[in-house]
Amino acid sequence: MENDLISKKDSGSVTLRKSTLWKVGVFIFAALFVISLFTGGFGIGNATGSAIDPSAPSAPSPSIPTGIASVNAEDFVDDDPFIGDENAPITMIEFSDFQCPFCKRFRDQAFDQLKSQYIDAGKVKFVYRDFPLSSIHPMAQKAAEAGECADDQGKFWEMHDKIFEGQSVWASSGVSIFKQYAQELNLNSNEFDNCLDSGKYKDEVEKDLNDATRSGGQGTPYFLVGNQQISGAQPFVAFQQAIESQL
Repeated sequence: MENDLISKKDSGSVTLRKSTLWKVGVFIFAALFVISLFTGGFGIGNATGSAIDPSAPSAPSPSIPTGIASVNAEDFVDDDPFIGDENAPITMIEFSDFQCPFCKRFRDQAFDQLKSQYIDAGKVKFVYRDFPLSSIHPMAQKAAEAGECADDQGKFWEMHDKIFEGQSVWASSGVSIFKQYAQELNLNSNEFDNCLDSGKYKDEVEKDLNDATRSGGQGTPYFLVGNQQISGAQPFVAFQQAIESQL
C-alpha cells in the first residue's frame, strides 16, 4: 500500500508527494505562527518606521547584537519622563508602543518587579520614550501624544498606566477615550484636548522613534540598559542580569 507521507522510488531516493508538500507547508506555516506569539516583540522594516508582517515579530535575545558597535543609554535620555533617582548608577530607557501587546506584556509581567527592586531602590533611572509602529498600530501615534500631553500637567505615569490597562478598548475606539482618561485623572480638559487635537507633540514622538532606530532598535519593546541593548518583552531576569553586571 502506498504510504500517505512519502513515496519510495525504484532509484532508492525518497521524495515527497504533491499532497504531502501541501500538508507540510501548512504545518510549517502554523508552527511559525505559534512561535511568533511567544517571541516577545514587533519588528520594523526600516528606520522610517515601516513595519514588517506582525505575525513574524523580531525579538533577538539580549546577547544578540543589533548592529550598533557600542551604545550608552545616557546618550539617548533627551527630556522624556522618568522615574527613579536622577543620579542613579544605571540609566534604563524603554522605547515603547502603547498599542503593542508585547509592550503591555512587559508592563504587566516585568515592570513592577523592576520598579520595586531597582528603580525605587535608587539603582536605576527609568526613562520612557515613544516608538510607535504606526503602519501596524494605527492608534499608537495619538496614544503617544496623549502621554506627552498628560506629562504637561505632571500626570504622564498615571496616563501611561491607564493607556496600557485599556489597550484592548481604545485600540478601536478613537482618541476620545484619551480625553476621557484625562478627565478621570482630573487634568485640565481644555488644555489636554487642545494639546491632543493640535498635534503639539507629533514631532517629539517622531524624534523618539528616530532615536530608537538610531540606537539600534528594530522592534518594540526595545530597551537600553546602561550600555546593553535588550529587545522584546523579556522576563525580569534578563533585565536583572543586565543591571547587576553594571553595578
